[in-house]
Amino acid sequence: MNRPMMPKATAVWLVENTALTFRQIAEFCELHELEVQAIADEDIVIGMAGIDPIQAGQLTEEEIDRCQADPEARLVLKETDIPMPVQRSKGARYTPIAKRQDKPDGIAWLLKHHPELTDPQISKLLGTTKNTINAVRDRSHWNSSNIRARDPMDLGLCSYADYNAAVEIGRARLQKEGGKTKPAPKPAIDFGISSLVGNLPGSGEA
Repeated sequence: MNRPMMPKATAVWLVENTALTFRQIAEFCELHELEVQAIADEDIVIGMAGIDPIQAGQLTEEEIDRCQADPEARLVLKETDIPMPVQRSKGARYTPIAKRQDKPDGIAWLLKHHPELTDPQISKLLGTTKNTINAVRDRSHWNSSNIRARDPMDLGLCSYADYNAAVEIGRARLQKEGGKTKPAPKPAIDFGISSLVGNLPGSGEA
Protein backbone atom coordinates (compact mmCIF):
# COMPACT_ATOMS: atom_id res chain seq x y z
CA MET A 1 0.00 0.00 0.00
CA ASN A 2 1.50 3.39 -0.98
CA ARG A 3 -1.31 5.72 0.02
CA PRO A 4 -3.75 6.10 2.93
CA MET A 5 -6.78 3.82 2.94
CA MET A 6 -9.24 6.76 2.94
CA PRO A 7 -7.46 9.36 0.78
CA LYS A 8 -10.05 12.14 0.77
CA ALA A 9 -10.89 11.84 4.46
CA THR A 10 -7.17 11.87 5.23
CA ALA A 11 -6.73 14.95 3.02
CA VAL A 12 -9.52 16.70 4.94
CA TRP A 13 -7.68 16.11 8.22
CA LEU A 14 -4.31 17.21 6.83
CA VAL A 15 -5.80 20.40 5.39
CA GLU A 16 -7.48 21.26 8.69
CA ASN A 17 -4.69 20.28 11.08
CA THR A 18 -1.35 20.86 9.37
CA ALA A 19 0.58 23.49 7.44
CA LEU A 20 1.47 21.08 4.65
CA THR A 21 1.19 22.43 1.11
CA PHE A 22 -1.63 21.33 -1.19
CA ARG A 23 0.99 19.61 -3.34
CA GLN A 24 2.36 17.60 -0.42
CA ILE A 25 -1.12 16.50 0.63
CA ALA A 26 -2.12 15.72 -2.97
CA GLU A 27 0.96 13.57 -3.56
CA PHE A 28 0.51 11.66 -0.30
CA CYS A 29 -3.20 11.01 -0.87
CA GLU A 30 -2.82 10.51 -4.64
CA LEU A 31 -5.31 13.25 -5.41
CA HIS A 32 -5.11 16.13 -7.87
CA GLU A 33 -3.71 19.29 -6.29
CA LEU A 34 -6.86 21.13 -7.36
CA GLU A 35 -8.95 18.57 -5.47
CA VAL A 36 -7.04 19.39 -2.28
CA GLN A 37 -7.55 23.10 -2.91
CA ALA A 38 -11.26 22.46 -3.41
CA ILE A 39 -11.35 20.56 -0.10
CA ALA A 40 -9.70 23.55 1.61
CA ASP A 41 -12.21 25.92 -0.02
CA GLU A 42 -15.07 23.60 1.02
CA ASP A 43 -16.19 23.24 -2.58
CA ILE A 44 -16.21 19.43 -2.36
CA VAL A 45 -16.60 16.74 0.34
CA ILE A 46 -18.49 19.24 2.47
CA GLY A 47 -19.17 17.84 5.90
CA MET A 48 -16.83 14.85 5.49
CA ALA A 49 -15.16 13.91 8.76
CA GLY A 50 -11.39 13.86 8.52
CA ILE A 51 -9.38 10.78 9.43
CA ASP A 52 -6.28 11.32 11.55
CA PRO A 53 -3.45 9.45 9.74
CA ILE A 54 -1.39 9.49 12.95
CA GLN A 55 -4.04 7.59 14.92
CA ALA A 56 -4.57 5.35 11.90
CA GLY A 57 -0.89 4.41 12.01
CA GLN A 58 -0.18 5.80 8.54
CA LEU A 59 1.94 8.83 9.48
CA THR A 60 4.01 9.97 12.44
CA GLU A 61 4.09 13.45 13.98
CA GLU A 62 7.81 13.56 13.17
CA GLU A 63 7.09 12.89 9.49
CA ILE A 64 4.50 15.68 9.35
CA ASP A 65 6.88 18.08 11.14
CA ARG A 66 9.66 17.17 8.69
CA CYS A 67 7.52 18.00 5.68
CA GLN A 68 6.04 21.15 7.21
CA ALA A 69 9.60 22.44 7.64
CA ASP A 70 10.48 21.61 4.03
CA PRO A 71 7.75 22.33 1.44
CA GLU A 72 9.71 20.32 -1.14
CA ALA A 73 9.74 17.17 0.99
CA ARG A 74 7.31 14.34 0.36
CA LEU A 75 5.38 12.49 3.04
CA VAL A 76 6.28 8.84 3.39
CA LEU A 77 3.56 6.41 4.40
CA LYS A 78 4.39 4.50 7.57
CA GLU A 79 4.69 0.77 7.04
CA THR A 80 1.82 -1.13 8.59
CA ASP A 81 0.84 -4.73 9.22
CA ILE A 82 -2.75 -4.07 8.15
CA PRO A 83 -3.52 -6.45 5.27
CA MET A 84 -4.04 -4.82 1.90
CA PRO A 85 -7.52 -5.06 0.39
CA VAL A 86 -7.95 -7.93 -2.03
CA GLN A 87 -8.20 -6.65 -5.59
CA ARG A 88 -11.58 -7.30 -7.14
CA SER A 89 -11.44 -9.72 -10.01
CA LYS A 90 -12.44 -8.51 -13.43
CA GLY A 91 -15.99 -9.03 -14.52
CA ALA A 92 -19.39 -7.41 -14.39
CA ARG A 93 -19.70 -4.88 -11.59
CA TYR A 94 -22.40 -5.62 -9.05
CA THR A 95 -23.94 -2.68 -7.25
CA PRO A 96 -26.06 -3.35 -4.14
CA ILE A 97 -29.70 -2.38 -4.57
CA ALA A 98 -29.39 0.21 -1.81
CA LYS A 99 -26.73 2.07 -3.80
CA ARG A 100 -28.27 1.86 -7.26
CA GLN A 101 -30.34 4.98 -6.66
CA ASP A 102 -27.06 6.87 -6.16
CA LYS A 103 -25.74 6.09 -9.63
CA PRO A 104 -27.26 9.16 -11.33
CA ASP A 105 -25.55 11.37 -8.71
CA GLY A 106 -22.22 9.67 -9.47
CA ILE A 107 -22.78 10.08 -13.21
CA ALA A 108 -23.53 13.79 -12.73
CA TRP A 109 -20.29 14.22 -10.76
CA LEU A 110 -18.18 12.56 -13.42
CA LEU A 111 -19.82 14.55 -16.22
CA LYS A 112 -19.08 17.73 -14.28
CA HIS A 113 -15.53 17.05 -13.15
CA HIS A 114 -14.15 14.80 -15.87
CA PRO A 115 -15.11 15.77 -19.43
CA GLU A 116 -12.15 13.66 -20.59
CA LEU A 117 -14.03 10.48 -19.68
CA THR A 118 -16.01 8.89 -22.50
CA ASP A 119 -19.49 7.47 -21.96
CA PRO A 120 -18.18 3.89 -22.24
CA GLN A 121 -15.61 4.68 -19.52
CA ILE A 122 -18.30 6.07 -17.20
CA SER A 123 -20.51 3.11 -17.99
CA LYS A 124 -17.77 0.65 -17.08
CA LEU A 125 -16.66 2.58 -13.98
CA LEU A 126 -20.12 2.83 -12.43
CA GLY A 127 -21.74 -0.24 -13.96
CA THR A 128 -24.39 1.84 -15.70
CA THR A 129 -25.74 2.21 -19.23
CA LYS A 130 -25.24 4.75 -21.99
CA ASN A 131 -28.96 5.52 -21.92
CA THR A 132 -28.77 6.44 -18.23
CA ILE A 133 -25.73 8.64 -18.81
CA ASN A 134 -27.50 10.48 -21.63
CA ALA A 135 -30.63 10.85 -19.51
CA VAL A 136 -28.61 12.47 -16.72
CA ARG A 137 -26.77 14.70 -19.20
CA ASP A 138 -29.86 16.01 -21.00
CA ARG A 139 -32.05 15.96 -17.89
CA SER A 140 -34.54 13.49 -19.26
CA HIS A 141 -33.92 11.11 -16.34
CA TRP A 142 -37.12 10.31 -14.44
CA ASN A 143 -35.57 11.59 -11.19
CA SER A 144 -33.75 14.61 -12.61
CA SER A 145 -35.16 17.04 -10.04
CA ASN A 146 -33.46 15.12 -7.23
CA ILE A 147 -30.09 14.38 -8.87
CA ARG A 148 -27.11 15.93 -7.05
CA ALA A 149 -23.55 15.65 -8.34
CA ARG A 150 -21.79 13.51 -5.72
CA ASP A 151 -18.41 11.80 -5.75
CA PRO A 152 -19.01 8.16 -6.79
CA MET A 153 -16.07 7.04 -4.63
CA ASP A 154 -17.65 8.55 -1.54
CA LEU A 155 -20.89 6.84 -2.53
CA GLY A 156 -19.11 3.49 -2.78
CA LEU A 157 -19.94 3.10 -6.48
CA CYS A 158 -16.33 2.64 -7.57
CA SER A 159 -12.87 2.27 -6.07
CA TYR A 160 -10.18 4.93 -6.06
CA ALA A 161 -7.95 2.61 -8.08
CA ASP A 162 -10.55 2.14 -10.84
CA TYR A 163 -11.35 5.88 -10.83
CA ASN A 164 -7.70 6.90 -11.12
CA ALA A 165 -7.10 4.37 -13.89
CA ALA A 166 -10.08 5.67 -15.90
CA VAL A 167 -8.97 9.30 -15.50
CA GLU A 168 -5.41 8.47 -16.57
CA ILE A 169 -6.70 6.68 -19.67
CA GLY A 170 -8.95 9.63 -20.50
CA ARG A 171 -6.15 12.16 -20.11
CA ALA A 172 -3.75 10.04 -22.13
CA ARG A 173 -6.33 9.85 -24.91
CA LEU A 174 -6.67 13.65 -24.94
CA GLN A 175 -2.90 14.12 -25.03
CA LYS A 176 -2.66 11.69 -27.93
CA GLU A 177 -5.32 13.68 -29.74
CA GLY A 178 -3.46 16.90 -29.07
CA GLY A 179 -5.83 18.04 -26.35
CA LYS A 180 -8.64 18.57 -28.84
CA THR A 181 -12.18 17.41 -28.25
CA LYS A 182 -15.35 17.77 -30.21
CA PRO A 183 -17.56 20.61 -28.99
CA ALA A 184 -20.18 19.23 -26.65
CA PRO A 185 -23.56 20.79 -25.90
CA LYS A 186 -23.90 22.36 -22.47
CA PRO A 187 -25.51 19.87 -20.07
CA ALA A 188 -29.13 20.59 -19.24
CA ILE A 189 -28.39 19.96 -15.57
CA ASP A 190 -26.70 22.74 -13.63
CA PHE A 191 -24.06 20.73 -11.82
CA GLY A 192 -22.95 23.69 -9.69
CA ILE A 193 -19.38 25.04 -9.49
CA SER A 194 -17.06 24.90 -12.46
CA SER A 195 -14.98 21.78 -12.79
CA LEU A 196 -11.83 21.90 -10.68
CA VAL A 197 -10.48 18.52 -11.68
CA GLY A 198 -9.79 17.25 -15.17
CA ASN A 199 -9.81 20.81 -16.52
CA LEU A 200 -7.77 20.01 -19.58
CA PRO A 201 -7.33 22.16 -22.71
CA GLY A 202 -10.26 21.87 -25.01
CA SER A 203 -12.44 20.16 -22.42
CA GLY A 204 -15.03 22.94 -22.49
CA GLU A 205 -17.64 23.37 -19.80
CA ALA A 206 -18.31 20.47 -17.50
